[in-house]
Amino acid sequence: MSTLTLTSDNFAEIVNRNAIVLVDWWAGWCGPCRQFAPVYEASSNEHPEIVYGKVDTEAEPELTAMAQVDRFPTLMAFREGIIVFSQPGFLHAAALEEVVQHIRWLDMDAVRAAAEQSDSGARDSVPAHIDAATAAVPAARVLAGPATGPVTYGWPGL
Repeated sequence: MSTLTLTSDNFAEIVNRNAIVLVDWWAGWCGPCRQFAPVYEASSNEHPEIVYGKVDTEAEPELTAMAQVDRFPTLMAFREGIIVFSQPGFLHAAALEEVVQHIRWLDMDAVRAAAEQSDSGARDSVPAHIDAATAAVPAARVLAGPATGPVTYGWPGL
């Protein structure tokens, strides 16, 4: 599956309507972004059940500022509309695959419980055209990171 172009108009809808969404925040002038692009595209072809999106930070400055992205490339992952991973910098294919697998294994009940505790006021100041999923990014960053467990592929425990 090819990557989708995400904008302030479609970002919230795509994040909220899909189980897992990976987002590559990139800039045209960024060398590491150009290196990461084929790795990201290859991963999207390996995982057609996951939505892979790209945000052109130069074309979407308001969305980029809302997400507090200031280093490029930055990879974010959303699961069930909640940000669960955010990391700037280039990832090699094996590292990206590990991130994908860990996101699949997350205990979303625990993530939601932690988000409720840390996200008390983040949704009150959302601009009308950008949904709460985007505004929740700063508060949810404390949840970022892969799930614990062995580095194996497939379903946990198999």
